[in-house]
Amino acid sequence: MNTPVIGVLALQGDVREHLIALAAADAVARPVRRPEELAEVDGLVIPGGESTTISKLAVLFGVMEPLRARVRDGMPVYGTCAGMIMLADKILDPRSGQETIGGIDMIVRRNAFGRQNESFEAAVDVQGVPGDPVEGVFIRAPWVESVGAEAEVLAEYGGHIVAVRQGNALATSFHPELTGDHRVHSLFVDMVRANRTPESL
Repeated sequence: MNTPVIGVLALQGDVREHLIALAAADAVARPVRRPEELAEVDGLVIPGGESTTISKLAVLFGVMEPLRARVRDGMPVYGTCAGMIMLADKILDPRSGQETIGGIDMIVRRNAFGRQNESFEAAVDVQGVPGDPVEGVFIRAPWVESVGAEAEVLAEYGGHIVAVRQGNALATSFHPELTGDHRVHSLFVDMVRANRTPESL
């Protein structure tokens, strides 16, 4: 069976919703908090939440450096909202001590779409996702200020980049896991499945 095992970084944020969405997209989904759990998955989702808190907890739990190493080695990774910030090579306005995993050559602006009370939903056309536009939930969402030559813009909203892919790394400003529409997660599961070696099947 070619059923990939995909982890959700379970340090802070909407972990449960991602586990449900991944299972609905035909993956085996597991929470990941420690390096030994990271070593057992074929891909990883970094959920929304608070990017500074996720960064500090990843260091505290000893998972930051192993995660950076696996992303560098090509492990598929998908970040939503705060997860997008974690995958950026550069944050435009980082908080003191804030670190990223990196993996996508992009500059991200934190909380660009406004504060919690300015959250909204909007239809977003995402390249690689068939059918109708995806309903994007934007909660204190970042946007991408600019991307490098290797990063592919998959979606824009309001003139701003809100979905990006670079190799095996995928990031969205919005939260598809909150809508019941699992097509973005299916796209990521397909990325993970395509990355697995024949020996691991």
